[in-house]
Amino acid sequence: MRILLAGASGVIGRPLLQRLRGHEIVGLVHSAAGAKAVESSGATALLADALDRDALLRAVEGQRADVVVHQLTGYRNAPPTRYGGKGVRRTNALRTTGTANILEAAATVGARRFVTQSLILGYGLTDHGAREITEEQPFEVLRGDRSDPAITAMADAENLAFAADVDAVALRYGIFYGPGASDMFVTMLKRRMLPLPSPGTGSIGWIHIDDAVEATAVAIENVPKDRAYNIVDDEPAGWDVMLDAMAAAVGAPRPLRLPAALVRLGAPFAASQMLDMSMRVSNERAARELEWRPKFPSYRDGLRTLAS
Repeated sequence: MRILLAGASGVIGRPLLQRLRGHEIVGLVHSAAGAKAVESSGATALLADALDRDALLRAVEGQRADVVVHQLTGYRNAPPTRYGGKGVRRTNALRTTGTANILEAAATVGARRFVTQSLILGYGLTDHGAREITEEQPFEVLRGDRSDPAITAMADAENLAFAADVDAVALRYGIFYGPGASDMFVTMLKRRMLPLPSPGTGSIGWIHIDDAVEATAVAIENVPKDRAYNIVDDEPAGWDVMLDAMAAAVGAPRPLRLPAALVRLGAPFAASQMLDMSMRVSNERAARELEWRPKFPSYRDGLRTLAS
């Protein structure tokens, strides 16, 4: 199978290149360093910015692909802290304008399958209580505040894919962790630069990067038409629980606690996820239809990969 992977040098793109060995991979990146990383893995690199439609279409001219995979974000080297930050703005654009451009590129290369990254955060940055959230729940739940553009962009990426003339799937990932995905968290924990709000945080769905990669590979090789899947492990956990356990796994001090108001002032993007949101997300549809199950069903299992 020939696969065009947009975002091939990213957190999920790099290990996905390794998992897809045996397929013919063309990796779309927008920097020379990214192209070098793609080529070192044995794949072919295409250099273009997905937000530049004309440059993107020139880059894919003459290419052919069976599947196009969209894993582009604008985050670089650090987790986002503010809704108006550069990484958040670029990621929103990549999920709207970028998705539209990549879908046009997919038509150019003759792809009949399209896989796009999504996030469980689209269910709404609110307290969902004890109920389990399935793919039947409303997506793009807005709060009427500065978080709305990010949530709308997630939904736009899905809706654009489902409206296109391809067999599309949206993977609603939980919060990534594991080698390569937690590097910045680990560094910040070791330097005591990641304070947590007191008295505690809401629960969220997590996914080890290896399990996210495997679920993506399964979806690439068996894309249903116009379906969304929650890609999370079996055990939701609060940010405080997870980061305390991560610190213990890597030998870092337990994170400091600060009053919630201070955390909200300094890092509103992160604080809204920690303080305002709690959700228990079901992975049952992915287990049933994709026949995918997480190798690490709990963060308790997955954090051992950081310790080693």
